[in-house]
Amino acid sequence: MMVALSGLSERNAFSALIIRTDFTDEAAWREMTAELERSSHYDGDPAESYDVVDAPELDGADTDAILAAISAHEELWDQLPVVFVADSTTMRADHHALLAVTTMTREDFDDDEEDDEYEAMVEFGREFRTLPREVHSIHANLELANMDFQDFSSRAHEDSDGVFRSFSSTAG
Repeated sequence: MMVALSGLSERNAFSALIIRTDFTDEAAWREMTAELERSSHYDGDPAESYDVVDAPELDGADTDAILAAISAHEELWDQLPVVFVADSTTMRADHHALLAVTTMTREDFDDDEEDDEYEAMVEFGREFRTLPREVHSIHANLELANMDFQDFSSRAHEDSDGVFRSFSSTAG
């Protein structure tokens, strides 16, 4: 089943993209978005530092289904190094950690040498959880190619809960 996401064509190319798939807890959603807005470095309205696409049809969907829905929007595909998913785990967990998913696939790497790069990128998986306050940093660093996906996923892998919290050892 191919899902067409509405609202992607209106997104700001410089904003983090949040795909909301779970609508069971409005209070948890407000807490998560408040944390996103508190952590924004955007000069204007902090709510403009991220875009939300509501996708209840992707509730319970796996990473492949989410990526397939995004890839249908070819004009945006190259502009999205990572998407963040607000799923049922996000809404249930106290820390409201979003699922960060790389949009890079094996097909984006042409030859055997680049195949090794892909394998390194997904060494810890194509996804990891992140605290809402880290979304902007992850998005900006991947967008500008300052860092690679595995820089964040490896740090999340080291966390006892599998959540990227920060590169600072004192963050909590």
